[in-house]
Amino acid sequence: MEKMKILPFAAFVGLDELKEALLCLAVNPNIGGLLIIGPKGTGKSSIVRAFAELLPEIEVSKDCPFNCNPYDPDEMCDLCKKKYHNAGELKIEKKKMRVVELPVGATEDMVLGTINIERTLKEGRIAFEVGLLGKANRQILYIDEVNLLPDHIADSILDAAASGWHVVEREGVSLRHPAKFILIGTMNPEEGELRPQLLDRFAISVKLSTLRDPKLRALIVKRNLEFEENPEEFRKKWSMKQIEIVEKLRKAKEIIKKVQVNDYLIESASKVCAKLEVDGYRPDIVAIKMAKALAALDGRTEVTEEDVYKGLKYALVHRTRAEGLKPPVSPEELENVFFGEIKRKFTKTPSVRKKKKMRFFRG
Repeated sequence: MEKMKILPFAAFVGLDELKEALLCLAVNPNIGGLLIIGPKGTGKSSIVRAFAELLPEIEVSKDCPFNCNPYDPDEMCDLCKKKYHNAGELKIEKKKMRVVELPVGATEDMVLGTINIERTLKEGRIAFEVGLLGKANRQILYIDEVNLLPDHIADSILDAAASGWHVVEREGVSLRHPAKFILIGTMNPEEGELRPQLLDRFAISVKLSTLRDPKLRALIVKRNLEFEENPEEFRKKWSMKQIEIVEKLRKAKEIIKKVQVNDYLIESASKVCAKLEVDGYRPDIVAIKMAKALAALDGRTEVTEEDVYKGLKYALVHRTRAEGLKPPVSPEELENVFFGEIKRKFTKTPSVRKKKKMRFFRG
């Protein structure tokens, strides 16, 4: 990936929701995976690469192919853990976070990695051929057209994303390594749907559409032409905006653990999910995690109604309902149920209304 060929993150036009979702994942990668749904040519892959530029360097175990955390044995592969226990510490190097892309037509060994038995026996140590899951640990794993991925590979990736670990076994030899990555997948619904079991494994989603506003389309054209003509000058022009975003991320990561959520907001989110017949409990959890990240990005340590509403929006618009019998919730349906629930809460408990000023966010 050549830096100068990528439009700066701040310069992308009309992708505000997607930008916000990506920044939330940077603040709290434990939120889970992001699914970007939209037609071709809407900037899905470009903005993900631009997003990676904003992320800070990380400290990793030197020469480890899995980018292991050098300070925490619970986040180390079997090989680093052995070195750590023998030496008491690991050599450290810094690495820039990057996007690990899953190519179309990738084989199972390319994705999962494999153990070279011949070399293992000859060298007397595990000779591991690193897969994309290993390379993506503590990085961004980007899957373009995830709906076209073979089911068994998609299942393995999502299992690793959920557990944070992957075990490679062959001929009685095994190696366990961390696989904690920011998972981002894209799909174009015109090229086929994603089966419900996989759809629900993505924590949040954003739907994109081709912009119809002539002024916004013209602005996209102008910025892209300006960037192509003089990338270096264009980057200088946007450098302060980029720095502002990086600083915003830094501050948000500092305060995220201090962010508090009132019990009535958690209860309201769960009531909304129950009323909408959303399958499983993960959406409730994800919505609150997103709400906390949104508050942190805004420099606040208290979650508001609008944070929870937006968190639910990101968490629910792709979810199956009523055990797969109902389609995902529409934004209008979510708005009506959520604000109806909040209104009932404040009508029943006047003391809460006095204590906290209502803040509604619509759109």
